[in-house]
Amino acid sequence: MIEYNPRDLADLVLRPIVTEKATLQMEDNKYVFDVLPRATKPEIRAAIESLFDVKVTSVNTLKLPRKKKRVGRYIGYKAQYKRAIVTLKEGDTIALYPDL
Repeated sequence: MIEYNPRDLADLVLRPIVTEKATLQMEDNKYVFDVLPRATKPEIRAAIESLFDVKVTSVNTLKLPRKKKRVGRYIGYKAQYKRAIVTLKEGDTIALYPDL
């Protein structure tokens, strides 16, 4: 088992995704996060387990294609990003809405 620095792991996970599809997946104990594009599956697993004190059973990642962005006559691209769908052990939950 590789030991990771907890300070480095906290920087890998950028934000949770709260969309209609992501909230429907929460019923199946799956949570969606934006992560750094260089993050690997074992690093994402270790980061989620250390940040939220849960047990992760699987991690699925996807790198979506860059979208074109046009400003006037100039064409550029939006920044590349990566999403991770994290499945938790039965009984574990992450409180994305702690005050509700």
